[in-house]
Amino acid sequence: MDKVNLKGPKIILITLIAGMKLSDRKQATVIAFLFFALCLVSRNASAQKRFSVQQNINYCAAQAFKTLEAIPADSANLPRSIDRNKTNWHFVNYHDWCSGFWPGILWYIYEGTNDVKWKTEADKFTRELAPLAYQPGFDHDLGFEVFNSFGNGYRLTHNPAYKKTLLQTADSLATLFNPKVGTLLSWPVMVKKMGWPHNTIIDNMINLELLFWASKNSGGKKLYDIAVSHAETTMKNHFRPDYSAYHVVIYDTVTGKKIKGVTHQGYADNSMWARGQSWAIYGFTMCYRETHKRQFLDFAQKVADVYLKRLPADLIPFWDFNDPDIPNTPKDASAACVTASALLELSTFVHDADKAKVYRRKAEQMLAILSSDQYQSRNVSGAFLLHSTGHKPAGTEIDASIIYADYYYIEALLRLEKLQRGQSLYANLNR
Repeated sequence: MDKVNLKGPKIILITLIAGMKLSDRKQATVIAFLFFALCLVSRNASAQKRFSVQQNINYCAAQAFKTLEAIPADSANLPRSIDRNKTNWHFVNYHDWCSGFWPGILWYIYEGTNDVKWKTEADKFTRELAPLAYQPGFDHDLGFEVFNSFGNGYRLTHNPAYKKTLLQTADSLATLFNPKVGTLLSWPVMVKKMGWPHNTIIDNMINLELLFWASKNSGGKKLYDIAVSHAETTMKNHFRPDYSAYHVVIYDTVTGKKIKGVTHQGYADNSMWARGQSWAIYGFTMCYRETHKRQFLDFAQKVADVYLKRLPADLIPFWDFNDPDIPNTPKDASAACVTASALLELSTFVHDADKAKVYRRKAEQMLAILSSDQYQSRNVSGAFLLHSTGHKPAGTEIDASIIYADYYYIEALLRLEKLQRGQSLYANLNR
């Protein structure tokens, strides 16, 4: 935890005590609460004062170098997670849904450092995922896997081989679309396993970016229409009246109607799973960027606002906002990383200048806290961050380092750096 200068809070506390009767329990409680709040503000302000974007990009590069040195010489060589209080990565092969994050991170480090050695490493690990493009659509994660790797690679190099892989993958992903329902099927395996005839998860919003990209790059308008349909149907069926998201919505394949909303990785069917809400913020912001449809911009703000309203004081959410064990339950730094990145982009679209400033300020505050010794891994392991939660109901990756937290963390850092320089968020090495 950061060292905090408590001189100011102590002076204020002493002043308050001098004017109160300490025998009054209510007054004593108020004093304790104020002291805690002042300490927290002081600590957060201290972290933000020391926050340097370039310094933290360089930190990510140094951590990634540690991971490179630990990569095994076999087919399962893509880092996914490090258990709490452990130092070694769990590695997976290209079939895992997290396989695209490591090559994506390497592309981001190349972008952030302009060091060609990272380009070489990124290309090597990206090419491992090429077989995914030529397999029938097996689930929605094709976007996470291929767009994060080949997509970032193409953005930074314009390698025509990457483009070919991206287009092929988009066509494969599109085969999961059910026109009767209006969304992509997320998990075909759950049709039989859970009895979910057509299931769509909120995470699937992120994979629409691959379809939008492919449509603009000779893939055809059909892919654009599928992405828009999915987003519009999700907007209609995936949210409660307060704009919190269900994790999963089940549809009837005959009528196309919504059957119910449930959870899989959240606390309960009616709870707000933190990372799920962050996927929604990110996904609808991206949909506005790709379509310029005002409905997506308005909705992105609504799902962002309920998330921000319910955050704890340090702006890093607990894994589920409705877990009754709060505050004695794990945080999810990965949700904070996704949200920080999304808010930075959202701040560039919002027409209300004051609200845009709020979104950017909140994102910067989140990144400052994530960049403190409370959340950075530093000497613990080669990961960038600690304290993410993957699937708590299943008892996996709880309070761990997880590769997608690192991916969205460095993405957010690069986005903030561009905004600080007055650049477009999509400026890259070749422009």
